[in-house]
Parts: sequence; structure tokens; C-alpha cells
Amino acid sequence: MLTWLQRDSLSFPPLAKALHEPNGLLAAGGDLSAERLIQAYRHGCFPWYQDGQPILWWSPDPRTVLFPHELHVSRSLNKVLRQARYRVTFDQAFAEVIQACAAPRDYAAGTWITPPMQHAYLELHRRGIAHSVEVWRDDKLVGGLYGLAIGQLFFGESMFSRADNASKVGFATLVEHLAAWGFALIDCQMPTQHLHSFGARAIPRSDFAAYLERHLDLPNYADWLA
Repeated sequence: MLTWLQRDSLSFPPLAKALHEPNGLLAAGGDLSAERLIQAYRHGCFPWYQDGQPILWWSPDPRTVLFPHELHVSRSLNKVLRQARYRVTFDQAFAEVIQACAAPRDYAAGTWITPPMQHAYLELHRRGIAHSVEVWRDDKLVGGLYGLAIGQLFFGESMFSRADNASKVGFATLVEHLAAWGFALIDCQMPTQHLHSFGARAIPRSDFAAYLERHLDLPNYADWLA
């Protein structure tokens, strides 16, 4: 039975109570306050819902993750990186990145990054928890992504691209920095061919929960404005 969250409580049901079909649906309701979102990621779930639906919280099994030391960069992408076609920055245009990620896509009707979701993650950015990666060609924003950094874990949310390989350059650059900063794992949430091409793979939800237990409260050496 699906658990409905109360606004006066930040607790989530155990991950083992998530539904098998649809895979990982754990709870519904609640709100998008910064405190609840932080608790959700620390618990191992994330919000994902369409406009007009109640807030839905997910913890799929298995979980798609990328270990920074397993990053695979194709020869064609390596060539693009060497050519330095793009300039990559961190936390310079968070609002613009999340708005671009929310823009309509040719392959999807609507977006799950609703205005309330954008507002919620902007608040997490103001608190130093949500971060953006920007990819520029000259002074034009042509790609990027955003997610949350808690302890030694990075929780990826969404990316966009307006130029060839722009999002790939941003993601590869981010992973290389996360590795140097001591991050243990990147949560990719759901499987895609794009992420698998970088070396992402599925692990049991129980293993993912164990990584949360071990790494959420450990220090990292991230310098997002370097």
C-alpha cells in the first residue's frame, strides 16, 4: 500500500516498502520544502511527478549509479575535450540551467521540472546543497546539468544540451572534479543509454542504501567556485 506523507512529518517509509510496479514508487504527498528534500535524498528517494499529479517519491531497485573512477570517455568525446570547444563553469548560472532543463523536449510531452520544483531546488542552491554545471560556447549557455552534493555523494537531477556534445562535456568535467574531490558515487537514479555510455551501472537498492550510510556524513573537498 502506498504511503501518503503528512506535511507535519518529514519521515519516509522504509525503502523496502517501495512498490515493484511501478518500480520504486515509495510515497506520495508531503511538500517540496528544503528540509523534506534533504531528508528524502538522505533516505534514498527523490521526487518525480508530472504537473497535475501529487508529489511522488521514488526509490527504484536496482539503482543506476556511476562510480567516478569508472568514468568512460569515448575517443570522440576525448577529442572534443582536447579541442576545448567549450568552457565549463560551476554554480555560475543555476537558475538558467534548471530553466533550460525544464524546457520542452522533442521526445517528451511536458516536464517534471515544474515551477514549484524549480523554486525548491533554487532554495537548495541558495543553501549550498544544489549545484549547477554550465557549458558555454563563447558567452552563450549551450549545455549543463544540476544536482545535489551531500557528503561524498552527488545526486544528479537533469541535464540539457543545445550544441553537439555540450552536456557530455559538462558531465565528464563534473565527474573528473568529483573524483578529485573525494566523492564516492554519483546517483543517476534511472537508467539511460546516455549514462551507460559513461560507465553508469545498476546496483541493488540495498547496496545504494549502504553507500548512503557510509558516505553521507563524510567530508569532501569540493570547491564549486574554483
